[in-house]
Amino acid sequence: MVNVKKNTISFRYFVILLTFSFLFSCKTKEYYNYKIEGKKIGITNEKGENTQIENYVAPYREHIKKDLDSVLAFSPETLDKSKGKWQTTIGNLLAQVVFELGNPIFEKRESKTIDICLLNHGGIRSIIPKGDVTTRTAYEVMPFENALIIVGLKGSKIKELATYILTERKPHPLYGIKIFADKNALTVKNIEINGKAVEDDKIYYVATSDYLANGGDNMTFFKESTLKFDMDYKLRNMLIDYFKKMDTLPVITDEKIILE
Repeated sequence: MVNVKKNTISFRYFVILLTFSFLFSCKTKEYYNYKIEGKKIGITNEKGENTQIENYVAPYREHIKKDLDSVLAFSPETLDKSKGKWQTTIGNLLAQVVFELGNPIFEKRESKTIDICLLNHGGIRSIIPKGDVTTRTAYEVMPFENALIIVGLKGSKIKELATYILTERKPHPLYGIKIFADKNALTVKNIEINGKAVEDDKIYYVATSDYLANGGDNMTFFKESTLKFDMDYKLRNMLIDYFKKMDTLPVITDEKIILE
């Protein structure tokens, strides 16, 4: 006589066991990185040149060197950020470049015009030497990926900007603005934009970098503004484009800070 009940129970246990086995077998395995090995591959004569890598890289290197060393313009004298207390020739040039190339884009996109330009002295990383000016020159002067931002500031904030300039006592690149101060450069007496005195409630559009627009170098007057326009135009590319259209670079000595 067959014991059906007993066999049925055994079969059920078998099915349950098979199900659990299936579930555990389908569990995703976790892998862990427990060891990393590396070795140096020399690509120069000093480190033991790898000719295969060198031959592969060489055409690209030569192509880049050719582009970087192509002559775009001529500088009649060396433009240096270290020569000048309140403004420098290179700072004046950079601010003017940003204004001249940025204004047509801003006007076309937003039907507005840039009033002034403010960059930072520390962002200038090299001189523009006397003689041929190349693409490499632009990369050396502005090696960062900073882009053009237009910030809307009320006249009251422009006064904060002017006070910041005097307090810093650095020749930050300026364009389109004149700051009149006492002879000790402690107090702002008057500010002119486009030849007119600044009005507290009027909006002025300031060309600057994305770094400064976000409050870099303690320029909090930019960070607090909610009126910002990204022009999607790198400052370095603006400089290269300016070089391409110029035969000889101007030497700009206009005073932006006037002590009375």
